[in-house]
Amino acid sequence: MKKRIVALLFAICITVTVLTACSSESNNAQTPSVTEKTTAKITDDLSFKLSYTQSDSLDPFKAETQNNQVLASLVFESLFDIDEDYQLTPNIATGYSYTDGKTIKVDINTRLTFSDGSALGIEDVLASCNAALNSRAYSSALACISYFEISVNSLIVHLKYENPYAVNLLTFPIRSANNDKNGFPIGNGRYKYQITEDGKTVMTANASDNFDPYLTTINLVNIASADSIDNAVNIGNISYAFRDMSADTSKRLSCSKKPVDINNLIYIGVNSKYGITSDTQIRKAISLAVDRTVIAQTAYLGYAQATSSIFNPNFKSIENINLFSAQSDIQTSKQTIIQSGYSNDKLDISILINYNENMQIVANLVKSQLEAVGFNVTIDKKGYKTYSNKIKNSDYDLYIGEVKLGSDMNLYPFFSEDGSVSSGIDLESLSCDDYYTKFLTGEEELGKFILAFNDEMPYIPLVYKKGMICYSKALNGDMQGYYGNFFSNIESWNFNSTDVNNTD
Repeated sequence: MKKRIVALLFAICITVTVLTACSSESNNAQTPSVTEKTTAKITDDLSFKLSYTQSDSLDPFKAETQNNQVLASLVFESLFDIDEDYQLTPNIATGYSYTDGKTIKVDINTRLTFSDGSALGIEDVLASCNAALNSRAYSSALACISYFEISVNSLIVHLKYENPYAVNLLTFPIRSANNDKNGFPIGNGRYKYQITEDGKTVMTANASDNFDPYLTTINLVNIASADSIDNAVNIGNISYAFRDMSADTSKRLSCSKKPVDINNLIYIGVNSKYGITSDTQIRKAISLAVDRTVIAQTAYLGYAQATSSIFNPNFKSIENINLFSAQSDIQTSKQTIIQSGYSNDKLDISILINYNENMQIVANLVKSQLEAVGFNVTIDKKGYKTYSNKIKNSDYDLYIGEVKLGSDMNLYPFFSEDGSVSSGIDLESLSCDDYYTKFLTGEEELGKFILAFNDEMPYIPLVYKKGMICYSKALNGDMQGYYGNFFSNIESWNFNSTDVNNTD
């Protein structure tokens, strides 16, 4: 019995050895298929939603609502991109040069195409420039440009006056001279407008080697009113919005929020033609008395930057020399009042405002700050039409104003006879406007203009207001955006924390 068991075990060993050898030969002859794991990017064509105004045009030069103007930065590219420091990067343009003080030659990349595959030609560039020059959205900012023309593959920009930073203005959209079959304007941006099978307007990605987003479709939701937009982003009906803080929206928003620099100056308009404010020392005393930091933090809840210079602190092309203190200087202000010769019983002054909520807070703060140095202050609150007419007619001592300056940081809105905010500034007797012109032409250094401004104080800069991007808490990514490019890194935004492994 024992021998039979031994023999059986021996036979089993031989069989296993033979089978193992066969398996080895089979492996050498053919490699079996194996299961491989590959990483696939999760794309999303349902979750991301933006508001738009259905009754308004999607053409960037005809759109009148902020809603539709914000969308333009996704559909259209510009000649140049400009960053938060107002520094330029060529985009559709490849470069530029000033051929003289009033002429800019811009070289155009002629190898680009629009999203429909048609060539992006120099004629399209010229047509877009002319449309921008005559549009409601861009004409004010482009006021220093006389006209455009083309020369071979270059755009020639003719200026009304010398402006070394005028090229910063060439950041408006470039669109095709034609519309697509659905009547939508055509650009060469990251997305394009389309109609879905069920008739809805969406934006679909123009995917490429340089742009590979998670969000392949952006769904557009018709929401026109500002209050409704705030509510929609709070409850997730839309995923993202830009707010310019024209009203105090920050308190109403419970979504994720981030400040955005915009070139909106809040200032005190000063009547240098008539009354107590025609005295230079009084104007200086007012500037010394105001606390710009308190105004930024209280009136705008931190969505503003106190300015200590004439220009936007972020404008890196100009050396920003500190001229004002961000905090009030009560003692120096009082001494300056004494130098003016006005006695305390003659320090009556009024502040004109409209019914804007933020401006009312600013006016109340300025009132208390001026009263701290001896002024007797009243606030004159008017409806917008009356407020505007009183400013136009120089019928005020002080007013709280807001002006959107161009990306060239041009101050001619204050320093030209037809400037939008020059009323009340006595340009005939002041010299700082002349020094500013000479600075632009290179005849005088910046310091001469700054000294003249400090001596004459034609208006009083307070803060540069910030805008806000607000977005759904479900949206992932380092949300980057700034004025003019609200979706600067949208390719990294998603509603998923990671990619997934798919098994093929």
